[in-house]
Amino acid sequence: MEKFFKLTSNNSNIRTEVTAGVTTFLTMVYIVIVNPAILSSAGVPFDQVFMATVIAAVIGTLMMALFANYPIAIAPGMGLNAYFASVVASQGLSYQVVFGAVFLAGILFMLLSLTRLRETLIAAIPSSLKYGITSGIGLFIAFVGLRNSGIVIPNEENIVGLGDLHEPMIILTVVGLLITIILYVLKVKGALFLGMLVTGLIAFLTGQLSFTEGVVSAPPAPVFFDIDVAGVFTHGLYTVVFAFLLVTIFDTTGTMIGVSEQAGYMKNGKMPRAKQALLADATATTVGSMFGTSPSTAYIESTSGVAAGGRTGLTSVVVATLFLLSIFFTPIIGAISSIPAITAPVLIIVGTFMMEGLSKINWKSFDEAFPAFAIILTMPFTSSIATGIAIGFITYPILKLAIGKGKEVHWILYLFGIIFLIQMIYFPAH
Repeated sequence: MEKFFKLTSNNSNIRTEVTAGVTTFLTMVYIVIVNPAILSSAGVPFDQVFMATVIAAVIGTLMMALFANYPIAIAPGMGLNAYFASVVASQGLSYQVVFGAVFLAGILFMLLSLTRLRETLIAAIPSSLKYGITSGIGLFIAFVGLRNSGIVIPNEENIVGLGDLHEPMIILTVVGLLITIILYVLKVKGALFLGMLVTGLIAFLTGQLSFTEGVVSAPPAPVFFDIDVAGVFTHGLYTVVFAFLLVTIFDTTGTMIGVSEQAGYMKNGKMPRAKQALLADATATTVGSMFGTSPSTAYIESTSGVAAGGRTGLTSVVVATLFLLSIFFTPIIGAISSIPAITAPVLIIVGTFMMEGLSKINWKSFDEAFPAFAIILTMPFTSSIATGIAIGFITYPILKLAIGKGKEVHWILYLFGIIFLIQMIYFPAH
C-alpha cells in the first residue's frame, strides 16, 4: 500500500488517509439521497438511480485512486441531475432518450480526454461565460430546491409566488435550512449530511417521516437501462449532449485544479496525471448512464478530505468503499428522499457555492457582462441549462463583433454560436 500510493513521499500515512476518506464521504454522501430524489421525479425508478449513483461513484472514484493517485472523489453531479429531469419534463421525452444523450456526452468526454482538444475548448471559452454557466446552474439548483419544498409555487400573475408558510413541509424546510447553514458556518465537518440527518430526525419525531420498509435490506439489483442513443438524433438533442459535455468538462476540470492547488500538486500551472483523472470522470459518466444516472463529476467536497490531510488515492479508495457499503441502506435512503424538506436545503446551499464566480466577471465591461447575465437569467427562468448556454454563446461573439473586437473571439465560439442559433430557430426546446 505504501509503495502503490506513495504515502511517505506525499507526507501522509494510512491513518490520515482513512480519516480524510471518511471526511470526504460524509460531506458528499447526500448525493445518494438527493440524486435519486431528483431523477425519480423524471420517472426513473428510484432504486435504479440509487444503485446507478453508487456504481458511478465507486467506479469513478476507484479509477481516480488507482490510475491518478489523487484524493478526489467522483459521483453524479448536482445541477446536471436537475437539468436531466427538466429535459425529460419540458420536451416530453422518455428518460431512455436523455440517458442516450448522457452516454454520448460521456463517450465524447472520453475521446476529448485523450486529445488536446479539451484544453483548446476550455481555453477558447471566455471566463465570463464559464462563470455565468456555473452561476446560472447554481440558481437553477436552488430554484429546484425551493420548488420541490413548496416554498415557491406557480402563480398566474407573477409566474412564481411564495407558498403557504404554515405548511408543515415548508416549515420543516426552513428549519432544516437554518440548521444546516449554522452547522456550515461553524465549520462542522459533514455539515450538509448532518443537516439532513437532524432534519430527518425532526421529520421522524413530527410524524412526517416513517420507515415502513425497515432500515437495512439486501441491495436492489443493478439493471442496464435500454438507453436510446438513436433517439438523440431523432429528436435533435445536440444542444443537450453539448450541455452535458460542456458543464461536465468545466465542472470537473475546475474542481480538479482547485483540489490539486490545495493539495500542492500543481506544477508550473499544470496538473500531473490530468489525463488519467479526466478519464476516470468520463468513464463514470458513461457507465453511470448505462445503469441509470446523470453525468458524474469531480466533487469540490474533496477539499474537505484534503484539509483533513488526504494526499493520495488511498483517500479515494476509502470514499469508494463507504459508497459501496451504502447500498445496504436502501429503505432508509428511499424514505428520507421522499421528504422534500430533507433534500431541499442541500440544493439551496449547493446553489450558493456556485455563485462564487460572479465576483470574477468584469461587470463594467458590458460586452463581457451581458452574455454572462443572459446565461444566469435564462437558466432558472426557462428551466434549461442548454438554453442558457446557447444564448451566452450567441450573444458573446455578436457583441464583440459590434465593437470591433471580433478577432479576440476564438473560432470555436463562432462555430458554436451559429450551431446554437440554428438549433434555437429550427429545433427549439419546448
